Amino acid sequence: MTSADLALDPLPLAGRTVLITGVSRRAGIGHAIACRAAAQGASVVAHHYSPHDAAQAWGADDIDAVMASIATHLTDGARLTPVGADLAASGEPVRVVDAAVEAAADADHPLTALVCNQAMSEPDAALLDITEDVLDRHWAVDARASILLAQAFARAVIGEEPGGEADGPASDPTRAIVFLTSGQAQGPLPGEIAYGAAKAAIAGISLTIADELADHGIRVNTVNPGPVDTGYLTAEAFESIRGMFPFGRFGEPDDAARLITWLLSDDARWITGQVINSEGGFARWRS
Repeated sequence: MTSADLALDPLPLAGRTVLITGVSRRAGIGHAIACRAAAQGASVVAHHYSPHDAAQAWGADDIDAVMASIATHLTDGARLTPVGADLAASGEPVRVVDAAVEAAADADHPLTALVCNQAMSEPDAALLDITEDVLDRHWAVDARASILLAQAFARAVIGEEPGGEADGPASDPTRAIVFLTSGQAQGPLPGEIAYGAAKAAIAGISLTIADELADHGIRVNTVNPGPVDTGYLTAEAFESIRGMFPFGRFGEPDDAARLITWLLSDDARWITGQVINSEGGFARWRS
């Protein structure tokens, strides 16, 4: 192995298309992932759904401005394709993946990666107050949509193989799925029964999905990004919990993006079936 083989590739995602969901706000994790993927050479298909954000305290962002920001990071020959969709609606996860397949063909960059970053934040409630409707809505967005996206992605890329099937596991798999979960396994999520349950389902099924897709050279991992400031944290609120963070700061969207884009690259070729907690040493028992 030469030094060139060991050196970091400055464009590890060049010539590939990456589908990222939940890219609706410049302050969000999805935007940070899309910017890093673009800067690393990928063509990006960015799913967005502003009505969710409009219903939250932080409000919706300007989608055109979000996409323009991502576009500034594209490398030569790479493309950005926005796709709007309510992933809780029947058939929409498949439509989004179909749009990504079409965009990948137009760019002549094969679709190799899926990042399921979409999430429903509110409404939610504690156990004694939770309702069937809220439970079902979180399940549809936070869990069901991710499973259906993974299914559609796998069907699309497996269909590109001769006969629709791989001859055996790829020795150096370049295809990857990354789910996002939360810290429900690290400590309680007070008042977030529906969100915690749906995110736990994704973390819990990751190993099974990884096992099923290994024969097709598709790696599957799940990331818990920990507490990340996506525009809702005030300075006063952080001061009250500063002692829980050994590095003296809250998580930033790019902290999650660094890990997730690395998991999409060939450097992570030996990692699958993992739930990775990336919380910056967050210690819930300290104050």
